[in-house]
Amino acid sequence: MNWTKYQLFLAGLMLITGSINTLAAKWADKLSAEGCHDHKERSFSHPFVQAVGMFLGELSCLAAFYILLCHDRRRPEPSVNPGRSFNPVIFFPPAMCDMLATSLMYVALNMTSASSFQMLRGAIIIFTGLLSVAFLGRRLILSQWIGILVTTLGLVIVGLADFFSKNSNEDKKHKLSEVITGDLLIIMAQIIGSVQMVLEEKFIYKHDVHPLRAVGTEGLFGFVILTLLLIPMYFIPVGDFSDNPRHVLEDVLEAFCQMGHQPLIVVALLGTVTSIAFFNFAGISVTKEISATTRMVLDSLRTLVIWVVSLALGWEDFHGLQVLGFLVLLTGAVLYNGLHRPLLARIPCCAALVEREEEHSPEERERLLGEGRAQTGDQS
Repeated sequence: MNWTKYQLFLAGLMLITGSINTLAAKWADKLSAEGCHDHKERSFSHPFVQAVGMFLGELSCLAAFYILLCHDRRRPEPSVNPGRSFNPVIFFPPAMCDMLATSLMYVALNMTSASSFQMLRGAIIIFTGLLSVAFLGRRLILSQWIGILVTTLGLVIVGLADFFSKNSNEDKKHKLSEVITGDLLIIMAQIIGSVQMVLEEKFIYKHDVHPLRAVGTEGLFGFVILTLLLIPMYFIPVGDFSDNPRHVLEDVLEAFCQMGHQPLIVVALLGTVTSIAFFNFAGISVTKEISATTRMVLDSLRTLVIWVVSLALGWEDFHGLQVLGFLVLLTGAVLYNGLHRPLLARIPCCAALVEREEEHSPEERERLLGEGRAQTGDQS
């Protein structure tokens, strides 16, 4: 298939902004600045403030939707389908899942490397597949079950890579126990993210909501509620779990003081906000203009980009197990999403098997994982 210049632009935009999203968040974590309470420099460890910024980026998709709708209505023949009227409250449960998953992932990003963070997010395939069978009545075909098993193996390999990399640059800042805790938090976030996807599939897609509107509405709920939660977080003591001087769950005033003393933190946070907005737009456009399968491939490629950039910047050291883990995770994603079928279809002895898989493959699979929304953080 020959791609147009616009399709190439969309693919490049999705790959670049998706990579910037994780790299900008990690960059903010690595910056240090003075706070409000003393003159000691501390790293910018404010995951919930970063999560608010991510939801602000998602919220901008709602503004983009209405701008697109107004522009489209001026045309002689409008082409944008605004969808049927719906109660916005239906977005509240998935938005809460998104809020919890995103917050956990930003906490985890403070504890582990950017490449492991991105690779471990592939676990969402496992839990989305299992939950879709349990709650949506979907039947997975053999290649999808194999994909889930291969993905599980890949997660184990990435976890082992973190376990054996205790002498890396990243581990000079974090203890091995923190790195493993961060990896486990990422897995927990993927479980919550898969619940979010199943909720969206079961209760939202039937209303035919425009993807930009869906992302923006969830962003609105997440932004408002998490911003309000920053108030009680300011008073909840968590001991050594927090790196801020008051040892509370989140010290938003300390975060703003550090931003004032170190403008690069503001640049990194703006990078997160803008990149998540453009990433969602590009992801939705790639699904529409090319295919949901292409979107999945690009999402896997950004893991490679994040890993290479992290190595180039000296944020982490090279580990052979990570290469193996990435390849195994990529194989699992290929099998689960059916990307192996065109290749097997050219092999005479496998063509019949591919045809049988196509007949029994659930029609909703790509929509569940590809067309709904871009995960933060992504999902961040």
